[in-house]
Amino acid sequence: MSTAGTPVAVVTGASSGIGAATGRQLAAAGYHVVLTARRKDRIEALAAELTAAGHRATAYALDVTDRPAVDSFAATLDRCDVLVNNAGGALGADPVATGDPADWRRMFEVNVIGTLHLTQALLPALTASGDGTVVILSSTAGLSTYEGGGGYVAAKHGEHVLAETLRLEIVGTPVRVIEIAPGMVRTEEFATTRFRGDTDKAAKVYAGVAEPLTADDVADTITWAVTRPSHVNIDLLVVRPRAQASNSKVHREL
Repeated sequence: MSTAGTPVAVVTGASSGIGAATGRQLAAAGYHVVLTARRKDRIEALAAELTAAGHRATAYALDVTDRPAVDSFAATLDRCDVLVNNAGGALGADPVATGDPADWRRMFEVNVIGTLHLTQALLPALTASGDGTVVILSSTAGLSTYEGGGGYVAAKHGEHVLAETLRLEIVGTPVRVIEIAPGMVRTEEFATTRFRGDTDKAAKVYAGVAEPLTADDVADTITWAVTRPSHVNIDLLVVRPRAQASNSKVHREL
């Protein structure tokens, strides 16, 4: 796809939530955003919305766990300046003793291997840009544990270590590595997906919390980090709502 000299930002998991919000904000910041996700209809609708608003946007249906598809996608880009590895998610909240290995495997595949696929495939273009940025959207789950979160915590720890290691390995190249680790974020799908459509369980995650973070809050943080001067690398930024002091310490007004 031709981008006619405009800096390009690829956003994975852009069909909803933080990914969609990040696409909107990076487009407003002057990037040609390439929106990727499995749900083609959603990213096409978002691309149309952004184009109608005078921004530059392209939709590309993509499963980040499919390496041949990722490589084919990378081959379509004539440049890449920013990669936002946002695709991910949680499945279940069972203890380690009874957790479903299939859930653990899926979370690792999407959160860690998906991030690895995109980063490997686009790193040559990011380097060639002379001023590239890799953003890895991890989680506070990647920094500390909590009961019932073993599989998700393990996956996000893996993603955190991927970011930390990449930062060490490519220092001296013209590519920044930024990790954004949000705490409690209320989006339309995260908790509902985690509890397989059980909206009551999903609602309990946020019960009594006056103002969890929103997708726009996190997208604003990502956009701020990406648009710092080139010599400024936000190695790790943890962002939580005021009501959340840690993964297990949350002020609730019940």
